[in-house]
This record gives sequence, C-alpha cells and structure tokens, in this order.
Amino acid sequence: MSHLGGKPVPELSPDFDKLADQLRDSLSYDDNKPDFRELDLGSPVSPLRTGQQGLTMTTTTTTTTTSSSSSSSRSVSGWNSSNATAKRSESGRNNHSGELSGSSETSPTASTGNIKSAHNRSKSNTAMTHPLIYSGQSTVNSPPVNVLPTGNICPSGKIIKTGMAANRSSRTDVLGSGSGNYGHGSIMRGGGVGTGTLTASKGYAFEPSNTLGTRGNTSDLMRKAMWNSEPEEFKRVGNEMYKKGHFLEALSLYDKAIALSPANAAYRSNRAAALTALGRVGEAVKECEEAVRLDPNYGRAHQRLASLLLRVGHVENARKHLCFPGQPQDPTELQKLQAVERHLSKCTDARRIRDWTGALREADAAIAAGADFSPQLFMCRVEALLKLHQLDDAESSLLVVPKLEQCTNSSQTKYFGMLAEAYHFFVQAQMEMALGRFENAVTAAEKAGQVDPRNVEVSVLLSNVKLVARARARGNDLFKSERFTEACSAYGDGIRLDPLNSVLYCNRAACWFKLGRWERSVEDCDQALSIQPNYIKALLRRAVSNSKLERWAEAVRDYEVLRRELPGDNEVAESLFHAQVALKKSRGEEVYNMKFGGEVEEVSSLEQFRAAISLPGISVVHFKMASNLQCKQISPFVDALCGRYPSINFLKVDINEIPVIANAENVRIVPTFKIYKNGSRVKELVCPSRELLEHSVRHYSF
Repeated sequence: MSHLGGKPVPELSPDFDKLADQLRDSLSYDDNKPDFRELDLGSPVSPLRTGQQGLTMTTTTTTTTTSSSSSSSRSVSGWNSSNATAKRSESGRNNHSGELSGSSETSPTASTGNIKSAHNRSKSNTAMTHPLIYSGQSTVNSPPVNVLPTGNICPSGKIIKTGMAANRSSRTDVLGSGSGNYGHGSIMRGGGVGTGTLTASKGYAFEPSNTLGTRGNTSDLMRKAMWNSEPEEFKRVGNEMYKKGHFLEALSLYDKAIALSPANAAYRSNRAAALTALGRVGEAVKECEEAVRLDPNYGRAHQRLASLLLRVGHVENARKHLCFPGQPQDPTELQKLQAVERHLSKCTDARRIRDWTGALREADAAIAAGADFSPQLFMCRVEALLKLHQLDDAESSLLVVPKLEQCTNSSQTKYFGMLAEAYHFFVQAQMEMALGRFENAVTAAEKAGQVDPRNVEVSVLLSNVKLVARARARGNDLFKSERFTEACSAYGDGIRLDPLNSVLYCNRAACWFKLGRWERSVEDCDQALSIQPNYIKALLRRAVSNSKLERWAEAVRDYEVLRRELPGDNEVAESLFHAQVALKKSRGEEVYNMKFGGEVEEVSSLEQFRAAISLPGISVVHFKMASNLQCKQISPFVDALCGRYPSINFLKVDINEIPVIANAENVRIVPTFKIYKNGSRVKELVCPSRELLEHSVRHYSF
C-alpha cells in the first residue's frame, strides 16, 4: 500500500490493461451522440465534443520526487444538480461584484464571500502508468513530465479524498454513479472526464483547458461560461465581452445570468449597460428600474438610471435618482441635468407664445446638452419646423424621432402641458394634415385624445382635424360633379380652420382655374408654395395659369423648375418649349422654323444656322463629314437623342458642303458637337463617347 496525505491507497491491479480496454470500449460512441452543447451545463466535467470518430487512450510513465504537502480545498465531488442549483442561488443573491462601472462599487446590501481553493499534488517515488483520456482530437500527446492529473484510479470504485477540510461532507462518491463532479483526469465508468482546472472564483468556476481553443478568444470565453453554467461566471464573461465591444454577446450572457438568478440587481444593471450600447435606451431604462426595485439601495443602478432618464428627457425623474440619499452626486451629470432643464423651460415658454424660431433653437440646445434620446424634444423640432413652413425639413426630422415603446416612465411624463405620448400623436396629426393625409391625421388626433382626454389643446386639434377633413372631402365631391363655385366655398371652409394647409389652397386654385379666374388661381398657388415651396401640383397650376395670363417669364420660370424635378415628363418639356418661344415673340425677337421634337434639322446656310442657334432654350449642333467613319457611326445615336429630349433643338452641319460655317465656328476635327443656349455657346465636345455626349445633353436640358 502506498500513502497519500496519510491515507492508504490501494495498489493498482495487475489487470489494469484490461480495465483500460473496457473503459475505452465503454466510452466509444457513434455520430448520433449529442455534442457538448446538448449536455447538461450544470455538470462541468464532460468534455465530449462533436466531430470525433473515437477516443484514443495514450499511456505514459511519469516519475516525480517531491515532498508531501497538502492544503484545504473545496471538493466538487458529490455535488448533484440540486446542490449546484442551491449554490447558484446563494452566489447570485444581491451579489454586485463584477458590475459594469468605472469603480469597484457594490450595493450596500450585497453579501459577498471569498472562497479559496488549492490543489495538492500527490507525492510518490513510485513509477505509475496512467491512461489519459482526451477529447476534441483523435490523437493526443502525453502530458509533460512531472505533471500528474488530478484524480485517482481506484479499482475498488471509490474516490480517495486527499487533503479534505474538516468541515466538508465525509460522504464518498462511487465511480460511475453519475452523481459526482470530478477533476481533471478522473476516470469514471458511468460519467464523463473533466479537462479543466478548478479556479478560486465565487462558486466553483470551471475553466476549460487550452484543448478547447486559444485562451482569450471570444468563442472560448463564451464556451467557458456555457461550460460552467454559474450565474457569476456568465456575468464575468459578459463583462469581458462588453469591454471588447461585443455587446450582443454580452447581452446574451447577462440574460443567462438573470435566468439563473433573477433577483440579482447587478445582472439587471449590467444588462442595461449592454442595451444602452446597442441603442435600445427604452429597454435599458426598464432594466435599471427593475434593478432599483430589487435593491433600493443599489447606488450604481440609481446613477445609471438617472443618466438614462436624462437622455430621454425625463428631468424630474432623473433628479430623484441622481440625488438619491446616501450616495455622492456626480457633478458632471448634475450640470447636464441643469442645462437640459434650463433649455427645456425656455423651449416651453417659446412654444407658449408661438415663438417657433425660439422653440426650435431651445429644443436643439436641450438635445445637445444631454437629452439626445428624447422623443418629445425631437417632436418639438418637427412642430416648430412645420409652423415655420419648412415642411421638407419637418418631414425629414419626423423620420429620426427616437422610439421608446418600452420606457415605463414615458407615459406619465408631461411636455408642454400634455402627456408625453399624447404630444407625440398631437404633432403627428398636424404633420399628416400638412401633407394632405387627412384620414391619417384624424387617426393620430384621436389617439392623442385617448391618451390625454382632458387636455384642451388636444381637444381643439381633434375637433379642427375632423372639420377640415370633412370640408376637404365635400370639396372633392363637388369638384368631381363640376360644381366648381361650391367646391371653392367648401375648400375655403377648410382653409379658415387650417390656414397653413397647402393642399386646400392648391385644390381651390384648381377650382378657380376651371372657372377662368386665373388671377385667383395664381394667388392660391402662391399661398400653397409659400407653405410648401416644392409642391409640384401647385407649381404646375401656377405655370398654366400664368400662361393663360400670357405672363411668359413667370411661366418659363415655373416650367424650368418642373423640368428639373420631372426630367422625363415630355408634357412639361413641350410646355416649357412653347413658353420660351412665346416669351421670345413677346419681346419682338424673330423666331425661325420653330418646332418641338421631330428629326435632326439639317442646316444649309450660315443665316439658317445663326437663326437656329438663337432659338430659346438649348441647341445641339453636330459638325460632320459624310465620308468620315466616326460620323457615320454616331449619327444614329444623335437621332435617338433627338427623340429622348424633344425640348432640345438638334442640328447637323456638313463642313465639306458649307465650309463657311466650319470657318466661322473654327471646326477642324469631326465629329464635333457644340451646345448653344439662347445663341451663346456653352459647351464643345470633340470626338466624344456616346456616354459623354448624352451626359452633356441631359445636363443642359435642365
């Protein structure tokens, strides 16, 4: 008998090789075995991994000569699943160590403990042969000399505990029973074999060996946590993921820690940090509120919640948590809170007196000061831009309003005298009205009324929106029935209720046009365009009305804008062409051979050439030679461009037949293209590619 720690150890049986063979047979498995992810994560000793075709046992002889020593340590032997669950609950309750913060702060109510463990190596002068079982590869080299695996091979089926502390349970674990967790290298008939070492973290953290991958790698950190299945280990690895910027992975690990220990406030607070980093601020607020509920004295959670509430613009609630009794105030956060509060107060005052420029300025200042995730301040920007007749900017701002559906505090916070959610619908209703979406406006106004039914401003808006929508619907019906005078009156009723509605002005302009009252049509179009400058229908109606009034300069100006906005609209192009011709005639200028579209015009004299390029608008002249191959190749493309851009005057000049034009225009190389605008040359292209030629034609067609 040899001795370890003063206790007898049975000699190895001479049939050891048979035992090894039997063990190898019992551990072989087919491809249908689950991989390590499907095993019970509460048992950190099974190293089975997918992709193995079998397990190879390698025997080696190691000899050590050391002095005997021992120290107390916790044993993982004999822990069943219920013991592990109890341990998780104990380690997870009110334990804030590892909380994400700039300091090592913990909750005043947290209970922590340090458990130290140490391993004692056996000392023996006897040379022994140990079969080692490794997973994850088909063949593994023997471990280095002088390193013995933790665990003893006992034919009797018992584990001999070495160096056990007096206060530990004296129960023994039977090999193969499946109820015990064994250290590195232990051989069990009915269970797996651990490949890691016990660490001195809270609980019993199981750290996989380097056979699982490179230490420090992200996947290995995740695997370590999954292998251990302790909430503190999930939190620890989650913190490492967070520091590396892997916020989704950190969030997943915090979720697992919370699932194992739902009453731990630190896990909730850390989850809030990960959510914040992912831009999910509303959810982060909710998690911090839960952390404070679980531990009302948890200072870090109060600080984090105060910072988040300030970002969403809930100043009063933020102050309660920032100035929480018994904790030091953060001067930087306090200054931010005061700045946001100051600008928000000024914004409220400016809105009350309808100073929309001031309201916009102060809303922007509050956002810049720290309330960068406040939906209400962003909606205030939308409302101010709308009132300042900057509809395009208001519509763009509406698209970037933060969403805080899960923020529990938002429903009862007031902005500008109304509940926060009601104000959101209040501004949305105004926006829908301005864009002519009357049914959507009614729906949004009704939602605002449901959220804050007692608010006077909301009630007035709801009433007006319904009346305006009704007036517009009645006007449309009358217009379709060609009762244009009555339709004008119906639209007028809507305008009196909503004097900033560009759609109603444009609709009434259409009625005035039908009645032949073009002056009134232009006036209503002017009103609509003062509210919405790029309103295409209003521009078109004003251009047509000015044409009826023979105000050609005004008509040309509007048609040129429409041509840029609608480059493929041939009707707009033709209207512009005729307005340009009419303007030239009204000025007493000679107009020669005017036409819109058609074929490329062939020039036969210098006089015809000069008259043609002097036409209003754009002229493109193709200087060519009948015998030139490049000219022959590009001529069909010039014909195609003439059809694509009917408002442009296309000409062709053969420099051999009319050399006087070539000399006057200094053309020496063909094909050459020259572009003229109202008689003045603006572009010259020598032997251009088709792409370059069309690009230039398109550019000057606008």
